[in-house]
Amino acid sequence: MNLTGQQTLPVTQAQAWAALNDTAMLQAAVPGCEAITPTGENAFDVLMAVSIGPVKAKFKGKLQLSDLNPPASYRLSFEGSGGAAGHGKGQAQVSLQALSPQETELRYEVTASVGGKLAQIGSRLVDAAAQKLAEDFFQRFGAALRERHPPAAVAPAQAAPAPAPGLLARLLAWLRRLMG
Repeated sequence: MNLTGQQTLPVTQAQAWAALNDTAMLQAAVPGCEAITPTGENAFDVLMAVSIGPVKAKFKGKLQLSDLNPPASYRLSFEGSGGAAGHGKGQAQVSLQALSPQETELRYEVTASVGGKLAQIGSRLVDAAAQKLAEDFFQRFGAALRERHPPAAVAPAQAAPAPAPGLLARLLAWLRRLMG
């Protein structure tokens, strides 16, 4: 399975990098994620409840970050097992690029393989579930970013100064003379 995409995040590149390395924020954003536990430098255990078609299981997995280039990119390797439901492994390349002072583009390329019952249900169903998982993640992640880093309030446009009372009276008198 290959999955690629990009998302525009409403934060600076540094804020996006920090959020992508915040396990509590990621746990809240990943659908079905029950725990992300650090186990060493850039290594984590993950517990997720996953449902793909008729296959529902709790997966225990390991994540390893490598090729770290803060705040621009990293590689994420993962493997997990859901017992009789099957197993999966793969990697993702994640990169961040500032688009403006308050917008960052996140690009990702994922390659993964599955085995067991997951492989038996067909690649179309697995691919569709992976795409849905990515969409749900980015919706939740974007909402969490906006909550954590609300956009700066835009100053209201300044109203034109009120005309001086004498000016308004002269304008009305001139209009009356014109009309009358």
